Amino acid sequence: MEGLNIPGYGMLLGSHFWYAAGAILFLVLAFGYKGARLWLWSLLGLVALVGLAAPLWLIGATVAVALIFNIKPVRAALVSSVVMKVMKKILPHISETERTALEAGVVWVEKDLFSGRPDFKTLLNEPYPELTPEEKAFMDGPVERLCEILNDWDVVEKRELPKEFWDMIRKEKFFGMIIPKEYGGLGFSALAHAQVISKVTSRCGTAAVTIMVPNSLGPAELLIHYGTEAQKKNYLPKLATAEEIPCFALTEPQAGSDAGAIESSGVLFKGPDGKLHIRLNWNKRWITLAAISTTLGLAFKLRDPENLLGRGEDLGITAALIPSKTPGVVIGRRHDPLGIPFYNCPTQGHDVVIPVDQVVGGLEGVGRGWKMLMECLAAGRGISLPSQSAGGAKLVARVISAHASIRKQFGLPIGKFEGIEEPLARIAGFNYAMEAMRRFTLGGLDKGIKPPVITAIAKYNATELGRKIINDGMDIMGGAAISRGPRNTLANMYWATPIGITVEGANILTRTLIIFGQGALRAHPYAYKEVAAAEANDLKGFDDAFWSHIGHVVNNLFRSVLLSLTRGRLAARPVSGPTARYYQKLSWASASFAILADIAMAALGGALKQKETITGRFADILSWMYIGFSVLRRYEAEGRRKEDLPFVHYSMKYAFQQMQIGFDGIFANLGVPGLRWFFKGPLLGWSSVNSLEAGASDKLVHEVAQLLQTDGPARERLTEGIYMPKSTDEAVARLEHAFKVIKSSELSERKIRKAIAEGRMEKKKGAVLYDEALAKQVISDDEYKNLKLANEVRWQAIQVDDFSEEEFKKHSGKLEAAHAQVTLTPAAKKLVGV
Repeated sequence: MEGLNIPGYGMLLGSHFWYAAGAILFLVLAFGYKGARLWLWSLLGLVALVGLAAPLWLIGATVAVALIFNIKPVRAALVSSVVMKVMKKILPHISETERTALEAGVVWVEKDLFSGRPDFKTLLNEPYPELTPEEKAFMDGPVERLCEILNDWDVVEKRELPKEFWDMIRKEKFFGMIIPKEYGGLGFSALAHAQVISKVTSRCGTAAVTIMVPNSLGPAELLIHYGTEAQKKNYLPKLATAEEIPCFALTEPQAGSDAGAIESSGVLFKGPDGKLHIRLNWNKRWITLAAISTTLGLAFKLRDPENLLGRGEDLGITAALIPSKTPGVVIGRRHDPLGIPFYNCPTQGHDVVIPVDQVVGGLEGVGRGWKMLMECLAAGRGISLPSQSAGGAKLVARVISAHASIRKQFGLPIGKFEGIEEPLARIAGFNYAMEAMRRFTLGGLDKGIKPPVITAIAKYNATELGRKIINDGMDIMGGAAISRGPRNTLANMYWATPIGITVEGANILTRTLIIFGQGALRAHPYAYKEVAAAEANDLKGFDDAFWSHIGHVVNNLFRSVLLSLTRGRLAARPVSGPTARYYQKLSWASASFAILADIAMAALGGALKQKETITGRFADILSWMYIGFSVLRRYEAEGRRKEDLPFVHYSMKYAFQQMQIGFDGIFANLGVPGLRWFFKGPLLGWSSVNSLEAGASDKLVHEVAQLLQTDGPARERLTEGIYMPKSTDEAVARLEHAFKVIKSSELSERKIRKAIAEGRMEKKKGAVLYDEALAKQVISDDEYKNLKLANEVRWQAIQVDDFSEEEFKKHSGKLEAAHAQVTLTPAAKKLVGV
């Protein structure tokens, strides 16, 4: 075999050969990690072949191949055209409905996490919203007063909100938070809207749902973005003051999370007056406020059998506004959502006729309903339910931290026991993470973007974390949590928790179909471009996307391997200090996620949509990368407070632990043809000994749990924004008062325990112990009084409600009668003028 006659060739084969090979290997790793361009790889390959005295034919062949792949028109004609033909045969068909959902909203932070090389320095400059002075005044004024007139126990028992609530809703325009000021609304930011929902939730869940629905996906939202000017001027001022009470009818018996399967229908026809009308028929359920609505928003499939618009028979999903008093509209019955008495209702329509100008957007809005719904849902999912979950979670943290400090067992507050510390730490850590995710998401929404994948992450994870938090709260509170009555602060929330899990996309489907299923195409830097170019026969676009995708895969393969070997330490750190290491681990996780996502898409193709256990694990990893970064963003935005670090550390360790569980599940189950053994064996084994995180240590759990039970600024910040009643006649205020008194007496308690341990006092119970401590001057007079007060408020705080036999039966009878209630209450009739 003839080689090149290169001076020094013999030396290369001698002692310097390994130096040259090492240099080439270093360049290969550097090029791969940094994502070098194709021409640099080609040059490196040529230098390596020449340096290693490769045969001339091999060098020539390499040059020829390099030229083909580096000259784009040649590459497209000879290679990409063949690849595109093959891919068109195996790519899944994207329906128009799927395409609309995919193209709704924008891609935001998720694209960085999907890229494998997130730019954290840029992401840290994303907005972190604050309330305006006007919005703060609304929170401190109308929202505070609204909470004062509400009592969650009374609302649930009486099965209706008080008249004073409705009066204030109208007067202060609570239904008009999202409506611009020029149309009579409040024109609030997404943050202000969210803060109102969060605070009202901490007082009364029924009231929060009643407020949040008109400010979420519904007539106002649709009109603001898509309505005609005449529609806006007619409806928006009345919606803002609740003169018009809206609902939006989307879900049906056979169309829940699959909103595209709606069967409600409309037929376009020309009336006797020569104008276009629509005849509608529908059967909807789970429609909030429908029974008392005056304006009913409706999603339906519109047909034009006479081709009056010249667009064929099937015009697609359309949204219209229908006065509830229109002949044929049926409202007035109610569902019973787990005993929580917000209006959740069925509605039917029988041959309801409306003019075509009732379509949102008029004639231009015909057939655009699906796009409207997808874009509005992309924003709404990030506001209402995450904020409702956050408000409830903060209340649990406040109540449970007080209860754990007040309630004693075996002579100690139960919050001192490690078994209680574990759920306490979860409550604290999840609260910090949930609020971080919520605020960061709201910053994006207030920026004017609508990121559907991110808002799906926010909705799914906020409601799931909320479910874990209330379950932990119930466990810690024990018998006090299961005894219903005015003193019980958790039971109604516990009842209501599954409701949020099911709406705005049921959580199981959100996790398995939307977060990664939609994100895989939308957030991936090249996948959707490839699909779109192939379907459009755009060879140049396909060539650019496909080979950029190949470079993306190579780059992430190198990054994933090198970051795994170094446990992320090769990655850049945009900050210094105690959180810097977390950014490196996030880069490591992102690179591993990106390469695995590409492997899954290549190996499974269109079948990946059906592999929901796999897509669910990818969704978990993507979710916790986003939540983890949100935690870091919160820590920076709030001034890097040292006292909050235990919450940050707990949240980040939990986030990485969840990512690790997701990765291990993918390695164990990803069916890559011919390589399953490699994923299930060596890769899974390496992952288990080189994990991202094993979770919070017992020491950190103790630190977080005790910080939550400390009367100080960290606890205040963690639960900021909830309603705190002022009268100790109310359960939350009673607990909080007892908590503060007992905390102020802890030093005195320690003095007494020390005296007992030293033999200066005998161990006794209750007031006798305090009398002896005072007599022996272990404590002062003031300390004695405070300890006596602490004992009194502790006793009051731990009591639970009880009823006489007559009261209990009367109480049960109320519930039974309420569950049988299917018509409008008198208050509801008055509300709608019946």
